[in-house]
Amino acid sequence: MEEVKCQGCGAYIQTSNPDEAGYTPESTLDRDIILCKRCFRLKHYNDIQDVSMTDDDFLEMVGQIKDKEGLVVHLVDIFNVDGTMIKGLSSIVGDKPVILAANKMDLLPKSTNRNKLIKWLRTMAKEAGISVKAVYLISSVKGHGLSDLSEAIEAKRQKQSVYIVGTANVGKSTFINKLIQETTGTTDVITTSYFPGTTLGFIEIPLDDNTSLIDTPGIVNRNQIAHYISDNDLKIITPKKEVKPRVYQLNNQQTLYFGGLARLDFIKGERQSFVCYFSNQLSIHRTKLKNADHLLSEHMGGLLSPPDNETIEMMPDLTAHSYQIEQEKTDIVFPGLGWVTIPKGDITVAVHSPENVRISLRRSFM
Repeated sequence: MEEVKCQGCGAYIQTSNPDEAGYTPESTLDRDIILCKRCFRLKHYNDIQDVSMTDDDFLEMVGQIKDKEGLVVHLVDIFNVDGTMIKGLSSIVGDKPVILAANKMDLLPKSTNRNKLIKWLRTMAKEAGISVKAVYLISSVKGHGLSDLSEAIEAKRQKQSVYIVGTANVGKSTFINKLIQETTGTTDVITTSYFPGTTLGFIEIPLDDNTSLIDTPGIVNRNQIAHYISDNDLKIITPKKEVKPRVYQLNNQQTLYFGGLARLDFIKGERQSFVCYFSNQLSIHRTKLKNADHLLSEHMGGLLSPPDNETIEMMPDLTAHSYQIEQEKTDIVFPGLGWVTIPKGDITVAVHSPENVRISLRRSFM
Protein backbone atom coordinates (compact mmCIF):
# COMPACT_ATOMS: atom_id res chain seq x y z
CA MET A 1 0.00 0.00 0.00
CA GLU A 2 1.25 3.47 -0.87
CA GLU A 3 2.34 5.37 2.22
CA VAL A 4 -0.42 7.73 3.28
CA LYS A 5 -0.49 9.93 6.36
CA CYS A 6 -3.51 10.52 8.56
CA GLN A 7 -4.67 14.07 7.89
CA GLY A 8 -5.44 14.47 11.56
CA CYS A 9 -2.36 13.38 13.52
CA GLY A 10 0.23 12.72 10.83
CA ALA A 11 0.64 9.00 11.58
CA TYR A 12 1.29 6.69 8.64
CA ILE A 13 -1.94 4.88 7.80
CA GLN A 14 -1.91 1.10 8.31
CA THR A 15 -4.68 -1.51 8.25
CA SER A 16 -3.09 -4.49 10.01
CA ASN A 17 -2.83 -3.68 13.73
CA PRO A 18 -5.72 -1.91 15.54
CA ASP A 19 -3.54 -1.35 18.62
CA GLU A 20 -0.87 0.64 16.80
CA ALA A 21 -0.84 4.23 15.64
CA GLY A 22 -2.37 5.07 12.27
CA TYR A 23 -4.81 2.15 12.13
CA THR A 24 -7.88 2.42 9.92
CA PRO A 25 -10.09 -0.28 8.35
CA GLU A 26 -9.36 -0.99 4.68
CA SER A 27 -12.88 0.14 3.76
CA THR A 28 -11.95 3.76 4.55
CA LEU A 29 -9.01 4.00 2.16
CA ASP A 30 -11.09 5.24 -0.77
CA ARG A 31 -12.24 8.36 1.06
CA ASP A 32 -11.06 11.80 -0.01
CA ILE A 33 -9.91 12.59 3.53
CA ILE A 34 -8.27 9.64 5.29
CA LEU A 35 -8.19 9.69 9.07
CA CYS A 36 -6.90 7.03 11.43
CA LYS A 37 -9.51 5.45 13.68
CA ARG A 38 -8.41 7.61 16.61
CA CYS A 39 -8.82 10.89 14.74
CA PHE A 40 -12.07 9.74 13.10
CA ARG A 41 -13.62 8.99 16.50
CA LEU A 42 -12.35 12.28 17.86
CA LYS A 43 -13.86 14.28 15.02
CA HIS A 44 -17.22 12.55 14.81
CA TYR A 45 -17.90 11.22 18.33
CA ASN A 46 -15.94 13.45 20.74
CA ASP A 47 -14.09 10.26 21.71
CA ILE A 48 -10.45 10.86 22.64
CA GLN A 49 -8.59 7.56 22.47
CA ASP A 50 -5.24 7.45 24.20
CA VAL A 51 -2.08 6.55 22.31
CA SER A 52 0.25 4.31 24.30
CA MET A 53 3.96 4.79 23.78
CA THR A 54 7.22 3.38 25.07
CA ASP A 55 9.27 5.36 27.57
CA ASP A 56 11.70 6.48 24.86
CA ASP A 57 8.92 7.48 22.45
CA PHE A 58 7.21 9.42 25.20
CA LEU A 59 10.36 11.21 26.30
CA GLU A 60 11.20 12.16 22.73
CA MET A 61 7.72 13.46 21.97
CA VAL A 62 6.83 15.21 25.20
CA GLY A 63 10.34 16.64 25.24
CA GLN A 64 9.22 18.76 22.28
CA ILE A 65 7.24 20.94 24.67
CA LYS A 66 10.13 21.46 27.09
CA ASP A 67 11.03 24.91 25.82
CA LYS A 68 7.46 26.06 25.16
CA GLU A 69 5.46 28.13 27.61
CA GLY A 70 2.36 26.71 29.26
CA LEU A 71 0.84 24.92 32.24
CA VAL A 72 1.08 21.17 32.87
CA VAL A 73 -1.78 19.20 34.46
CA HIS A 74 -0.44 15.82 35.58
CA LEU A 75 -3.25 13.29 36.01
CA VAL A 76 -2.69 10.34 38.38
CA ASP A 77 -4.91 7.45 39.46
CA ILE A 78 -5.62 7.63 43.19
CA PHE A 79 -5.72 3.81 43.26
CA ASN A 80 -2.34 3.52 41.58
CA VAL A 81 -0.28 6.62 42.40
CA ASP A 82 3.01 4.70 42.29
CA GLY A 83 2.24 3.36 38.84
CA THR A 84 0.83 6.57 37.34
CA MET A 85 3.04 9.34 38.70
CA ILE A 86 5.72 10.11 36.11
CA LYS A 87 9.11 10.26 37.80
CA GLY A 88 11.18 13.33 37.00
CA LEU A 89 8.38 14.96 35.01
CA SER A 90 9.85 18.43 35.41
CA SER A 91 13.03 17.35 33.65
CA ILE A 92 10.88 16.27 30.68
CA VAL A 93 8.48 19.19 30.33
CA GLY A 94 10.77 21.95 31.60
CA ASP A 95 10.11 24.46 34.35
CA LYS A 96 6.42 24.89 33.60
CA PRO A 97 4.11 25.09 36.61
CA VAL A 98 2.51 21.71 37.39
CA ILE A 99 -0.92 21.00 38.86
CA LEU A 100 -1.42 17.48 40.19
CA ALA A 101 -4.93 16.10 39.63
CA ALA A 102 -5.70 12.86 41.50
CA ASN A 103 -8.51 11.08 39.66
CA LYS A 104 -11.18 8.57 40.80
CA MET A 105 -11.90 10.14 44.19
CA ASP A 106 -15.49 8.92 43.93
CA LEU A 107 -14.22 5.36 44.43
CA LEU A 108 -12.61 6.04 47.81
CA PRO A 109 -14.60 5.37 51.00
CA LYS A 110 -16.26 8.43 52.50
CA SER A 111 -14.05 7.99 55.59
CA THR A 112 -11.01 9.13 53.59
CA ASN A 113 -9.18 12.03 55.23
CA ARG A 114 -8.79 14.45 52.31
CA ASN A 115 -6.19 16.64 54.03
CA LYS A 116 -3.98 13.64 54.81
CA LEU A 117 -4.42 12.40 51.25
CA ILE A 118 -3.37 15.75 49.73
CA LYS A 119 -0.36 15.92 52.05
CA TRP A 120 0.67 12.39 51.02
CA LEU A 121 0.27 13.22 47.32
CA ARG A 122 2.54 16.24 47.74
CA THR A 123 5.13 14.00 49.40
CA MET A 124 4.88 11.45 46.61
CA ALA A 125 5.30 14.17 43.99
CA LYS A 126 8.35 15.56 45.75
CA GLU A 127 9.93 12.10 45.94
CA ALA A 128 9.24 11.72 42.19
CA GLY A 129 11.08 14.96 41.48
CA ILE A 130 7.95 16.97 40.67
CA SER A 131 7.37 20.42 42.11
CA VAL A 132 3.61 20.95 42.14
CA LYS A 133 1.80 24.27 42.51
CA ALA A 134 -1.42 22.67 43.72
CA VAL A 135 -3.12 19.30 44.27
CA TYR A 136 -6.76 18.64 43.37
CA LEU A 137 -8.87 15.59 44.19
CA ILE A 138 -11.27 14.90 41.34
CA SER A 139 -13.55 12.38 39.68
CA SER A 140 -13.67 12.52 35.90
CA VAL A 141 -16.71 10.24 35.82
CA LYS A 142 -18.77 12.06 38.45
CA GLY A 143 -17.36 15.52 37.79
CA HIS A 144 -16.37 16.02 41.45
CA GLY A 145 -13.72 18.72 41.92
CA LEU A 146 -13.54 19.66 38.25
CA SER A 147 -15.06 23.10 38.72
CA ASP A 148 -12.36 24.08 41.24
CA LEU A 149 -9.66 22.54 39.07
CA SER A 150 -10.92 24.35 35.99
CA GLU A 151 -10.82 27.69 37.83
CA ALA A 152 -7.27 26.97 39.02
CA ILE A 153 -6.14 26.08 35.51
CA GLU A 154 -7.56 29.30 34.11
CA ALA A 155 -5.88 31.36 36.83
CA LYS A 156 -2.48 29.67 36.63
CA ARG A 157 -2.14 29.25 32.85
CA GLN A 158 -1.82 33.04 32.39
CA LYS A 159 -3.34 32.93 28.91
CA GLN A 160 -0.96 30.14 27.84
CA SER A 161 -1.65 26.61 26.57
CA VAL A 162 -2.39 23.71 28.92
CA TYR A 163 -0.68 20.32 28.53
CA ILE A 164 -2.44 17.24 29.94
CA VAL A 165 0.10 14.56 30.88
CA GLY A 166 -0.50 11.06 32.27
CA THR A 167 0.24 7.37 31.89
CA ALA A 168 -1.81 4.94 29.85
CA ASN A 169 -4.91 3.60 31.68
CA VAL A 170 -5.14 6.63 33.97
CA GLY A 171 -8.49 7.84 32.62
CA LYS A 172 -7.10 10.79 30.67
CA SER A 173 -9.67 10.70 27.87
CA THR A 174 -12.68 10.97 30.17
CA PHE A 175 -10.88 13.65 32.17
CA ILE A 176 -10.21 15.81 29.12
CA ASN A 177 -13.78 15.58 27.88
CA LYS A 178 -15.15 16.55 31.30
CA LEU A 179 -12.62 19.35 31.64
CA ILE A 180 -13.63 20.75 28.26
CA GLN A 181 -17.26 20.74 29.36
CA GLU A 182 -16.33 22.63 32.52
CA THR A 183 -14.20 25.10 30.56
CA THR A 184 -16.57 25.80 27.66
CA GLY A 185 -19.99 24.83 28.98
CA THR A 186 -20.69 22.70 25.91
CA THR A 187 -20.56 18.98 25.23
CA ASP A 188 -19.62 19.13 21.55
CA VAL A 189 -16.59 21.43 21.57
CA ILE A 190 -14.31 18.77 20.06
CA THR A 191 -16.60 18.16 17.12
CA THR A 192 -17.22 21.83 16.42
CA SER A 193 -13.61 22.88 16.98
CA TYR A 194 -11.77 19.82 15.70
CA PHE A 195 -8.14 20.83 15.53
CA PRO A 196 -5.73 17.90 15.97
CA GLY A 197 -2.00 18.34 16.31
CA THR A 198 0.30 17.70 13.39
CA THR A 199 2.53 15.30 15.32
CA LEU A 200 1.49 11.78 16.28
CA GLY A 201 0.17 11.60 19.80
CA PHE A 202 -0.77 15.27 20.33
CA ILE A 203 -4.33 16.53 20.06
CA GLU A 204 -4.83 20.29 20.30
CA ILE A 205 -8.23 21.66 21.30
CA PRO A 206 -8.50 25.47 21.07
CA LEU A 207 -9.17 27.43 24.24
CA ASP A 208 -9.07 30.74 22.36
CA ASP A 209 -7.47 32.17 19.22
CA ASN A 210 -3.93 31.73 20.54
CA THR A 211 -3.88 28.87 23.05
CA SER A 212 -4.99 25.23 23.25
CA LEU A 213 -5.71 22.37 25.61
CA ILE A 214 -3.16 19.79 24.47
CA ASP A 215 -3.56 16.06 25.05
CA THR A 216 -0.18 14.31 25.16
CA PRO A 217 0.32 10.56 24.64
CA GLY A 218 0.05 8.18 27.59
CA ILE A 219 3.37 6.75 28.72
CA VAL A 220 3.49 2.99 29.28
CA ASN A 221 4.67 2.25 32.82
CA ARG A 222 5.69 -1.40 33.14
CA ASN A 223 5.29 -1.23 36.92
CA GLN A 224 1.52 -1.23 36.44
CA ILE A 225 -0.18 -4.58 36.98
CA ALA A 226 -2.56 -3.62 34.16
CA HIS A 227 0.16 -4.51 31.65
CA TYR A 228 0.37 -8.11 32.88
CA ILE A 229 -3.28 -9.10 32.96
CA SER A 230 -6.07 -9.71 30.46
CA ASP A 231 -8.70 -7.12 29.56
CA ASN A 232 -11.30 -9.21 31.35
CA ASP A 233 -9.27 -9.36 34.56
CA LEU A 234 -8.57 -5.63 34.32
CA LYS A 235 -12.34 -5.01 34.42
CA ILE A 236 -12.59 -7.09 37.60
CA ILE A 237 -9.78 -5.36 39.51
CA THR A 238 -10.75 -1.83 38.42
CA PRO A 239 -13.29 -0.37 40.88
CA LYS A 240 -16.50 0.95 39.36
CA LYS A 241 -18.25 2.01 42.56
CA GLU A 242 -17.17 3.25 45.98
CA VAL A 243 -14.90 0.62 47.48
CA LYS A 244 -16.35 -1.08 50.55
CA PRO A 245 -13.72 -2.00 53.17
CA ARG A 246 -13.54 -5.70 54.01
CA VAL A 247 -12.19 -6.53 57.46
CA TYR A 248 -10.37 -9.77 58.35
CA GLN A 249 -9.35 -10.66 61.91
CA LEU A 250 -6.06 -12.53 61.51
CA ASN A 251 -3.74 -14.42 63.79
CA ASN A 252 -0.10 -14.63 62.82
CA GLN A 253 0.72 -17.45 60.40
CA GLN A 254 -2.35 -16.68 58.31
CA THR A 255 -2.50 -15.50 54.69
CA LEU A 256 -4.83 -13.38 52.58
CA TYR A 257 -5.02 -13.96 48.81
CA PHE A 258 -6.35 -11.21 46.56
CA GLY A 259 -7.66 -13.42 43.80
CA GLY A 260 -4.45 -15.13 42.71
CA LEU A 261 -2.79 -11.83 41.77
CA ALA A 262 -1.22 -10.95 45.12
CA ARG A 263 -0.90 -12.23 48.65
CA LEU A 264 -0.19 -11.01 52.19
CA ASP A 265 1.30 -13.27 54.89
CA PHE A 266 0.93 -12.29 58.56
CA ILE A 267 4.22 -13.61 59.90
CA LYS A 268 4.55 -12.23 63.43
CA GLY A 269 2.47 -10.12 65.81
CA GLU A 270 -0.67 -10.07 67.91
CA ARG A 271 -4.10 -10.84 66.47
CA GLN A 272 -5.58 -7.79 64.77
CA SER A 273 -7.75 -6.45 61.97
CA PHE A 274 -6.57 -6.24 58.37
CA VAL A 275 -8.82 -3.78 56.48
CA CYS A 276 -8.82 -4.43 52.72
CA TYR A 277 -9.62 -1.79 50.10
CA PHE A 278 -9.94 -3.45 46.69
CA SER A 279 -12.47 -3.59 43.89
CA ASN A 280 -15.70 -5.00 45.28
CA GLN A 281 -15.56 -7.63 42.52
CA LEU A 282 -12.13 -8.97 43.53
CA SER A 283 -12.39 -12.07 45.70
CA ILE A 284 -10.32 -12.28 48.89
CA HIS A 285 -9.50 -15.68 50.37
CA ARG A 286 -8.07 -16.44 53.82
CA THR A 287 -5.99 -19.52 54.59
CA LYS A 288 -3.25 -20.78 56.91
CA LEU A 289 0.26 -19.74 55.92
CA LYS A 290 1.44 -23.35 55.86
CA ASN A 291 -1.19 -24.13 53.21
CA ALA A 292 -0.71 -20.99 51.11
CA ASP A 293 1.76 -22.27 48.51
CA HIS A 294 -0.22 -25.45 47.91
CA LEU A 295 -3.47 -23.49 47.59
CA LEU A 296 -1.96 -21.28 44.87
CA SER A 297 -0.49 -24.17 42.90
CA GLU A 298 -3.76 -26.12 43.00
CA HIS A 299 -6.37 -23.35 42.66
CA MET A 300 -4.81 -20.46 40.75
CA GLY A 301 -7.38 -19.39 38.15
CA GLY A 302 -10.12 -21.31 39.95
CA LEU A 303 -10.83 -20.60 43.61
CA LEU A 304 -8.12 -17.97 43.41
CA SER A 305 -9.26 -15.89 40.45
CA PRO A 306 -8.46 -13.71 38.69
CA PRO A 307 -6.12 -14.58 36.95
CA ASP A 308 -7.83 -16.15 33.97
CA ASN A 309 -5.91 -18.34 31.52
CA GLU A 310 -4.76 -15.40 29.41
CA THR A 311 -3.34 -13.63 32.46
CA ILE A 312 -1.62 -16.78 33.70
CA GLU A 313 0.28 -16.97 30.41
CA MET A 314 1.74 -13.46 30.65
CA MET A 315 1.87 -12.52 34.36
CA PRO A 316 5.29 -12.76 36.06
CA ASP A 317 5.63 -15.05 39.06
CA LEU A 318 4.79 -13.63 42.47
CA THR A 319 7.84 -12.46 44.42
CA ALA A 320 7.91 -11.87 48.18
CA HIS A 321 9.17 -8.92 50.24
CA SER A 322 9.13 -8.78 54.04
CA TYR A 323 8.27 -5.69 56.07
CA GLN A 324 8.56 -4.87 59.77
CA ILE A 325 5.74 -2.43 60.47
CA GLU A 326 6.35 -0.42 63.62
CA GLN A 327 4.19 2.67 63.24
CA GLU A 328 0.44 2.62 63.71
CA LYS A 329 -2.18 2.89 60.97
CA THR A 330 -0.12 1.83 57.94
CA ASP A 331 -1.30 1.07 54.41
CA ILE A 332 0.35 -1.72 52.42
CA VAL A 333 -0.19 -0.63 48.80
CA PHE A 334 -0.52 -3.06 45.89
CA PRO A 335 -0.15 -0.74 42.85
CA GLY A 336 -3.13 -1.02 40.54
CA LEU A 337 -4.99 -3.37 42.89
CA GLY A 338 -5.67 -1.60 46.17
CA TRP A 339 -4.30 -1.59 49.70
CA VAL A 340 -4.55 -3.15 53.15
CA THR A 341 -4.66 -0.97 56.27
CA ILE A 342 -2.92 -2.26 59.39
CA PRO A 343 -4.39 -0.45 62.43
CA LYS A 344 -1.52 -1.33 64.80
CA GLY A 345 2.22 -1.61 64.42
CA ASP A 346 4.86 -4.01 65.71
CA ILE A 347 4.13 -6.79 63.22
CA THR A 348 5.98 -8.58 60.44
CA VAL A 349 4.37 -9.34 57.10
CA ALA A 350 5.48 -10.81 53.79
CA VAL A 351 3.87 -9.36 50.69
CA HIS A 352 3.77 -11.22 47.36
CA SER A 353 3.15 -9.43 44.05
CA PRO A 354 4.07 -9.95 40.40
CA GLU A 355 7.70 -9.17 39.72
CA ASN A 356 8.18 -5.49 38.72
CA VAL A 357 4.96 -4.43 40.46
CA ARG A 358 6.51 -2.64 43.43
CA ILE A 359 4.78 -2.75 46.83
CA SER A 360 4.96 0.36 49.02
CA LEU A 361 4.04 1.44 52.55
CA ARG A 362 2.44 4.72 53.61
CA ARG A 363 0.77 6.29 56.62
CA SER A 364 -2.92 5.58 56.28
CA PHE A 365 -5.13 8.47 55.17
CA MET A 366 -8.34 6.67 56.16
